[in-house]
Amino acid sequence: MERKIRVLVAKPGLDGHDRGAKVVARALRDAGMEVIYTGLQQTPQMIVDVASQEDVDVIGLSILSGAHMTLLPKVMQRLREEEMEDVLVIVGGIISDTDARELREQHGVAAVYGPGTPTPEIVHFIKETVGARNDAS
Repeated sequence: MERKIRVLVAKPGLDGHDRGAKVVARALRDAGMEVIYTGLQQTPQMIVDVASQEDVDVIGLSILSGAHMTLLPKVMQRLREEEMEDVLVIVGGIISDTDARELREQHGVAAVYGPGTPTPEIVHFIKETVGARNDAS
């Protein structure tokens, strides 16, 4: 039996708005993925610790507070320090194109999704990317 894709959905920082994260978490679950939701106000260290403990394939971060250029590089740095570079990191939130490009190109975030992104697009990206990684190993 094939192992389900395991996804951690987390809300870094002081952002208290989690409706979008819950919608995406439900869509991923409905698509057959195993989803762990950490809840609100997680630190980068807490996120990486849970990702390690739960042996996830993907971390989905939802951030609307505007602190994405502070918090997300810290998450990526902690993943490198824990030798977890194989974990796919995707981000959703209100993030400018310039910041999204920097997060992808300089910090290793795989994808950035803005408000209104259809959930099937996110599901497809995760399945394609994680599937390709699993096929390569």
